[in-house]
Amino acid sequence: MTELPKTFDPADIESRWYEHWESNGLFRPERPDATPFTIVNPPPNVTGSLHIGHALDNTLQDIVIRYERLRGKDALWVVGTDHAGIATQMVVERQLNAKQQKRTDFTREEFVAKVWEWKAESGGTITGQLRRLGCSMDWANERFTMDEGFSKAVVKTFVELHKRGLLYRDKRLVNWDPHFRSAISDLEVETVETKGGFWRFRYPLADGVTLADGSDHIVVATTRPETMLADMAVAVHPDDERYKDVIGKEILQPITGRRFKIVPDEHADPALGSGAVKITPGHDFNDFDVGKRAGFKAGDMLNMFDADANVVQTADGLIPDRFLGLHRFKRDGVDGAREAVVAEMKALGLLVPNITKDKEGEPVEADFEPRTIQTPFGDRSNVVIEPWLTDQWYVDAEKLAVAPMRAVRDGAIEIVPKTWEKTFFNWMENIQPWCVSRQLWWGHQIPAWFGSPAEWFDFSKPMHERAYDPTAALPSFVAESEEEAIRKAEQFYRENGNLEGKNFSVAVADDAGINVDGANVVATIRRDPDVLDTWFSSALWPFGTLGWPEQSEKLSRHYPNDLLISGFDILFFWDARMAMQGMEFMGDVPWKKLYLHGLVRAADGQKMSKSKGNVVDPLGLIDKFGADALRFFMAAMESQGRDVKMDEKRVEGYRNFATKLWNAARFLQSNGVAASTSHEAPAAALPVNRWIIAETVATVQTIDTALADLRFDAAANAIYHFVWDQFCDWYIELTKGAMDDETRAVAGWAFDQILVMLHPFMPFITEELWHLTGDRANALIVAQWPQALAAVDSEAQAEIDWLIRLVSAMRTARTELNVPPGAKLPVIVRDASEETHRRLDRQGVALARLGRVESLTFGEPPAGGAAQIVVDEATFILPLEGVIDIAAEKTRLAKALAAAEKERDGLGGRLSNPSFVEKAKPEAVAKAREDHAEKTAEAERLKAALDRLG
Repeated sequence: MTELPKTFDPADIESRWYEHWESNGLFRPERPDATPFTIVNPPPNVTGSLHIGHALDNTLQDIVIRYERLRGKDALWVVGTDHAGIATQMVVERQLNAKQQKRTDFTREEFVAKVWEWKAESGGTITGQLRRLGCSMDWANERFTMDEGFSKAVVKTFVELHKRGLLYRDKRLVNWDPHFRSAISDLEVETVETKGGFWRFRYPLADGVTLADGSDHIVVATTRPETMLADMAVAVHPDDERYKDVIGKEILQPITGRRFKIVPDEHADPALGSGAVKITPGHDFNDFDVGKRAGFKAGDMLNMFDADANVVQTADGLIPDRFLGLHRFKRDGVDGAREAVVAEMKALGLLVPNITKDKEGEPVEADFEPRTIQTPFGDRSNVVIEPWLTDQWYVDAEKLAVAPMRAVRDGAIEIVPKTWEKTFFNWMENIQPWCVSRQLWWGHQIPAWFGSPAEWFDFSKPMHERAYDPTAALPSFVAESEEEAIRKAEQFYRENGNLEGKNFSVAVADDAGINVDGANVVATIRRDPDVLDTWFSSALWPFGTLGWPEQSEKLSRHYPNDLLISGFDILFFWDARMAMQGMEFMGDVPWKKLYLHGLVRAADGQKMSKSKGNVVDPLGLIDKFGADALRFFMAAMESQGRDVKMDEKRVEGYRNFATKLWNAARFLQSNGVAASTSHEAPAAALPVNRWIIAETVATVQTIDTALADLRFDAAANAIYHFVWDQFCDWYIELTKGAMDDETRAVAGWAFDQILVMLHPFMPFITEELWHLTGDRANALIVAQWPQALAAVDSEAQAEIDWLIRLVSAMRTARTELNVPPGAKLPVIVRDASEETHRRLDRQGVALARLGRVESLTFGEPPAGGAAQIVVDEATFILPLEGVIDIAAEKTRLAKALAAAEKERDGLGGRLSNPSFVEKAKPEAVAKAREDHAEKTAEAERLKAALDRLG
């Protein structure tokens, strides 16, 4: 046993113990015969660094895995990182830009090689930071979504989904990022309020048709006037009396001259504007759906932008040349398509001006009505996202969603908190096809090869007769390897062409085509240059990390996982997709329980963001207070169904808690208390020792129950109050000066149990104290979890609880009545039962020391002022004559009581006013409620103190 230093220094111990755990393989001890317990971490982006959300998510996971490891399980916490397609490509491109280079200066292979170089040099930042947090992950088997084995799983999944008819190529609208020239996921779109406008235009009715009121036009309104160059319809509500007679009639688009029909659709709101909506299905998600309902095929919808969001000619060739090449918005001082369209409509007299009045009441005319627009931006590119019609690969999520929904309904997957089930079902029941292709170079390249039309290989016809439909999809060959793709292509062309008399072969090239040299015919196929959405690969995480598609003992032993801990914000992007892929390919749920935690918010409840300047750096908190304090804060504040409000003072408080534990260890060491030699509680005769044993057992039971229910706050608060209140404040106080051999044995045992119970929450300080307080055969991380088997001594519990209540009441009375701290008072006991007499006999010495009691007698008190304390049936009287000025004290208390009651009633009045509760800011109402509760408690306390003086 080593003498403990006087002060606790987190920085000194954290790196030392983490290196010891990892280098000795203690995160995954050999336990082949133990019950497996498996969790996987949400793989952070390889480009990432630890943020406060990571700190919460990984702290909760580490608590669970350390707890199960202490319980003897074969605990596996799968760790790895995600290749993060767009984020990583952006980082490397920025490095190239700094050298006046760009991605396209290199071949795809050269650029990808540079990304791998970057990963080797800089891609491990976040894994080092997870170590600082104390995460006990299986680093020896760390995975990466682009490693060879995992890539094999990704390719296998794509090919199998395609074989099963669950993955296909389609033309649909996607979130298009013009900066990256790629489709992006909904998660990568950030909606921002921007200043925009609402333009109104007159669309002429064709063929002399008029409305019921005689108008020869329909007024449409839009926030995106540039898209009218690709308009294909005007929609009105089918029940709108103004337009019933013109449904099916045609509009003449004034700039392009395009004719299109007025269609009925409930998307048009009669109460909004004119009730007529221009429909551009190639550039708006709502319009796309309206277009489909109106009978437009996706292949016939007009696309007026290229990948950079510049105007290009549409399929019908009706966009005037003067608009071609314009960017959608004004850029670098040059007007874009938006400005050009508005100017032309205004010149044609078809712009409906927005009329307002100035301060003098005079009319003011403007081209548009200013509006605040909810605008989608790429979260990394910071450019406006364009809904864009393009060919992409899609997964039939609707079919894959059936099995996970059944699993949740049947209880095979338990969602905690259960309130998230409704959200889960609502999304899954309305799920849309999942776009899984991205136009990037970094990522899993799609295992599909495109060929030329089969008609080109029908040599029974002359060349000019081998025509094909240019709008038809080109043949594609989905395969796990290039060799397999060539075999599939060869079979396809032999079956669908006419190659009689030809020497036919297939080769892979940069372009798909046909080469004919006499009797020799070569079909070239090209690989799809796109890569897969990173969520596609991470959806395989629960089984791809265990070696699938290879079958192994590890896979069968650790799949399904036992638990997934995840932020609610990726329920659909990751959790639901893992459930889909796991049940499709493994035939079982990916995990038995899904725990969804909230967000970490700023102290005022606002969402953290760099723009608000309220982001908290967890590494800074670790530097300041230690990882243990931050971890305990996260656990104590994690209440199911609620977000965590960041509070640095609370983190500091848990740093003080660690210091309290350290000082308790020093006290025990100075009193000859050593580490326990038994996992079971020592024999004890003294009530105080029987009491602390019972309290220890009760705490174990509480923590076990709380963690079984994933109530991290309840578990943390149970160990906190046991350590601070029962053990440090009361047990140590009650045993001071009375450290016999029994008490030393019990104290050493109880402190050992504390270290084990606290270890999942505060691993560093507990491991340090475990070794400083005794010569241990094993590290604490692989110790044995306390067994709540000791008989609970209810008699001893009741007696010590009674003593604590009595001492606490005496101390409260002395404080409230301004009794000098050093003053010892006589105590007269009245109406005491026989049990209370026996307790006073046994605990008299402790009561005298802790309650500063001069003498203890039974009977009636002497005349004069006194404080009266009632505990159970007995009254304890503390004579105060000559100790304090009783009259002055009564006056002081009465004055303070009146002030507290006045403030309480004033706050109560505000809270009973519906106008205040409904109209005031939520934080103001919450503050008023807190203050009201505080003043109510203060008034009650002062009233009780005044009553004690009689």
